Amino acid sequence: MVSTTLMKLVAPCWKPSVEGENSNNRGGDVSGRLDGLLWYKDSGHHVNGDFSMAVIQANNLLEDHSQLESGPLSSLESGPHGTFVGIYDGHGGPEASRFLNEHLFNNFKKFTSENQGMSADVITKAFLATEEEFLSLVKKQWIIKPLLASVGSCCLVGVVCSGLLYIANAGDSRVVLGRLEKTVKQVKAVQLSIEHNASIESVREELRLLHPDDPQIVVLKHKVWRVKGLIQVSRSIGDAYLKRQEFNKEPLLAKFRLSEPFHKPILKAEPTILVQKLYPEDQFLIFASDGLWEQLSSQEAVDIVQNYPRNGIARKLVKAALHEAAKKREMRYSDLKKIDRGVRRHFHDDITVVVLFLDSHLVSRSYWHGPLLSVKGGGGVPAST
Repeated sequence: MVSTTLMKLVAPCWKPSVEGENSNNRGGDVSGRLDGLLWYKDSGHHVNGDFSMAVIQANNLLEDHSQLESGPLSSLESGPHGTFVGIYDGHGGPEASRFLNEHLFNNFKKFTSENQGMSADVITKAFLATEEEFLSLVKKQWIIKPLLASVGSCCLVGVVCSGLLYIANAGDSRVVLGRLEKTVKQVKAVQLSIEHNASIESVREELRLLHPDDPQIVVLKHKVWRVKGLIQVSRSIGDAYLKRQEFNKEPLLAKFRLSEPFHKPILKAEPTILVQKLYPEDQFLIFASDGLWEQLSSQEAVDIVQNYPRNGIARKLVKAALHEAAKKREMRYSDLKKIDRGVRRHFHDDITVVVLFLDSHLVSRSYWHGPLLSVKGGGGVPAST
């Protein structure tokens, strides 16, 4: 079991977990429940089927934010209807992921309206507009809050609209499709997002091609590949200190400053985008921050969703990940649950999961007569209209 030294380290930070603690202080089941460090909404209905959401906090301040928006995808009455999912995994602080949770979908709706429809270009424009707004905020607060220049967020977006699936990703969150393979009668995992993490050889190669004159663009540090020896992801929203030279100076802390000036952004905000038709054999989508995928493989996650009831399935995935995290440290799951935020980060990351079930009868529809749905998991008060 867990070592004596480790017990001494975490014992003062253990606290009893009360089932259902604060369960109604955020509006009960309508907009999710709280149980200690866990926020969850076990079930709900979106334009194209059912969904389930869950978030577990590990950091002192929750750096994962997420949202599910279902109904109109533009401000035009004649505009498209569908479901929008956003997973925002922050680093260096919660400000960038929170900013995405508050601004990205509004920008997305704005460009969908201007474009009079959905497209990959609309999503890219929404990413870049939100990035510009956040970098403007960093500039505005530079003197009073220079550390904001070192805060960023991965950004994974999924949109289901008129029988098509749009996936856009900047960072290392992941979306996996559960697809029924009729010949073998099994639901197989299909990873749909491209991850931008320096641990992947193709990502390192892309960085070297983009920065041919910089032999230190990726550095192996403590057995982990990092961009400029500082960060693992190669694409993000925020991280102004690696995008604009004007922030590579005091009063930013020395540990974030690069010794050599740079003339073009080191990290990119543009997402990689996939657009594909949805078929009846496409059963469900699992969107999650990398905290889940550090503990479970894509197929393991798909097997759990396929073999357990829909109600509470996101919470089930979080629990499975925590069991794995406990097992790696040779401790009981019940003991891991007692460790408070902050110290908990030594055992696992913040984890956000959204499972979107796809009803083939609803997926091809372009209009929705049901109520507008808006649920935010994480730090913001979840609200369902």
